[in-house]
This record gives sequence, structure tokens and C-alpha cells, in this order.
Amino acid sequence: MKLSNNEIEFSEEAQRMVTPESSEKRVAFKDKVAFKGKKVLLFDLDGTLIDSAPDLALAANLMLAELQMPEFSQEVVRSWVGNGAKTLVQRALSGSIEISPELDAGYVDRALERFLQFYQANVCNETQLYEGVRETLQRLKDRGYKLTIVTNKPEQFVTPILKSFKLNEIFELVVAGDTLAKKKPDPAQLNYVCQQLSVSVQQCLMIGDSKNDILAAKAISMESIGLTYGYNYGESISIFQPEIALDHFSNILDVLS
Repeated sequence: MKLSNNEIEFSEEAQRMVTPESSEKRVAFKDKVAFKGKKVLLFDLDGTLIDSAPDLALAANLMLAELQMPEFSQEVVRSWVGNGAKTLVQRALSGSIEISPELDAGYVDRALERFLQFYQANVCNETQLYEGVRETLQRLKDRGYKLTIVTNKPEQFVTPILKSFKLNEIFELVVAGDTLAKKKPDPAQLNYVCQQLSVSVQQCLMIGDSKNDILAAKAISMESIGLTYGYNYGESISIFQPEIALDHFSNILDVLS
């Protein structure tokens, strides 16, 4: 994983967690699916393990306030999250999920720089673990699975979040958005995990909340689990046909043999 040039202060509040909107522990598609022969589990970060929308919304509104533009509620900004920082900034500047074609590229780049600075200063203020994440990850590790993170988030933000929740020691490998030249939905990060841990695609399972996770997995015929509670732009994760869709993170324990 590439080293960051910046050191980021972080809090040690490790017990925060949030309940997904769907608290019903329902397994979608099939009553039960057992994934067999898996050795490595690849987890997305935002919308899968953590709800980072509150801090992203704060950074976006601090940027907008500095630019003397209207601010937006956390729920509105939440609906813009999921396609990366630049897209979030473009949506905030447009005041809509639809990006204005009139946005000046230089203006967007300057706004993005300020957004990233504000986010770096507030990267783990209100970010929370989803319910059941810590316990489920530990049980999976105890079962002998190798756990990895594959995220489009830059490493300078990933590292302090993992340290804040004391999860940095549980993962064998972290592949951030700037580790490689390409990121999801391109499968390069998934292939990288296979190479680094000397496992086949068939021995891996991608777990995430957005179409980018599922599309990256399908591109190399890796099986996947879709989670229904994250940031998938208002679309059902089932549309993209993961092997199974789950409403609760802890249901992962039920479908791994």
C-alpha cells in the first residue's frame, strides 16, 4: 500500500456504531447460500463497514460555506456519496445529483482541494461502524479467513479511520483508491489482492454495498455479496446480481460454510 505524505490526527473512540436502515436480518435471493472454499474476503469500506456520510457532509458544507454557496442537509449530501470525492464536490457545487455542465474545471479542482483539506481535518468525527461489523469481522478472522479492504478511498483517509476504530490489525491487506492506477469498477484492485496473497479468484469473495463492488467482481468472475444498506445511489444492489444480497452485516456468518 502506498505511503501517505500526510499525518492525520484521529480520535480513539472505537465503540461507535450505527444500525443500518434495514434491521431485519433477512437473506435475499435464496434462503441460504453457502460459499465454499473461500480463503480471502475482500471488503469495501464506506457504506459497507462504516457510515462516513456525516463527516463527508460536514466537509462538503464547510467547502460550500467558504465559497459562499448554499449548504445542504446531511441526508441530501448522503444521496450524493458513492462515486468519489470529485463527483461529490461537483454535485455539491451543482446543488443536485445531476452535475451541471456549466461547472468550470479549474473552479472544481480548487473546490476539491479545499474539500479534501476539510475532510482530512474531520475524517473520523462522526463516522460510525455499522452494527455488527466489529464482532462479525473478529468471528470471520477466528474462523481462519484472511480479511482485506478494497476501497476507492485514498489511503490518507483510510488509515486514520481504521486506527480510530482499532481495526488496523485485523486486515491482512488494505488496497486503497490510490494504491494502484485503477480502481473499482475496474478489477485491478481485486486482482492485486489475489496476487499479493497468492490465492485464486475462486478462493476470494467480494463484499460491498455498491454496484462498483459487484461489477469489479463480475469482471473477473469473482463471487460477491451485496449489502443493501449502503451508498448505492438509490438503486437496489440486487439489480447488479451479486450471488446474494444481505440486509445485515452479521448475515455474512450465515452464508459462509
